[in-house]
Amino acid sequence: MLTIGQLAAYAGVTVRAVRHYHQIGLLPEPERDASGYRRYGATAVVSLIKIRTLADAGVPLSRIGHLLEADSASFAEGVRRIDDRLREEIARLENSREQIARLAAGDGLVLPPEIVSYLDRLRGLGVSERIVEGERDGWILVSARWPDRVRAFMPGKFAQLEDPRIVRLYRVLSEIIEGEPGDDRLLVEAADIMAGLFEQAYADGQAEFGATVGDHLPFDLLESLALEADPRAERMLELMRERGWNGWTRMERLPKRPGRPARGRAGSRSGRR
Repeated sequence: MLTIGQLAAYAGVTVRAVRHYHQIGLLPEPERDASGYRRYGATAVVSLIKIRTLADAGVPLSRIGHLLEADSASFAEGVRRIDDRLREEIARLENSREQIARLAAGDGLVLPPEIVSYLDRLRGLGVSERIVEGERDGWILVSARWPDRVRAFMPGKFAQLEDPRIVRLYRVLSEIIEGEPGDDRLLVEAADIMAGLFEQAYADGQAEFGATVGDHLPFDLLESLALEADPRAERMLELMRERGWNGWTRMERLPKRPGRPARGRAGSRSGRR
């Protein structure tokens, strides 16, 4: 006959675990002998080993008692259900591991590979990391809105990087974001480039994707993102309005001012994205 300590050691558990199993009714508690000690026999050892094995396999303690009392067929069915649950848990954990690995990779956490490649291309062009981070956050907004369609943007975006004006725009924006506030020179150059690109796109009849689906909210959020990130974005808005455009994330003309020739108004919105 074994003491509680000997029982625990034999089964590979702690004395505290044995007492807990007694408290929840999982392991019968023997009567004390004449000397006042509880003694455990072979049946208790076998039961405790079964409990430990099931618990180590991830079976909740609340279900172990039912399994121990079940007949062979019921026990096998119970084990099968537990195995199914464990498979689901393993799949969930594997998915978590993949997400952690993507987190370590940075941009790939919430963006498709095509956009990650685009961001890497910007880095290769010498674009400021702060600008790249802003682009990343912007693409997160767009991808969340149109997860199944956002890849369609990318061929056009890569093609734009062959345009020296686009490359110059990114570099000017990099100088702005890394420089000190107060100098309008670079802001004016950036606004001139963007207005010129808008003029060409407007003349070519290009429509922004948001206009084709009647959803302008992502572009409003893109503009808000820039305004929240850097106070100089407000000055960029002013400069774009002076050039007749309602911001930089959409190709939308402002109404004609008195004394200015009629230039029309875009029926759609367009932007750099």
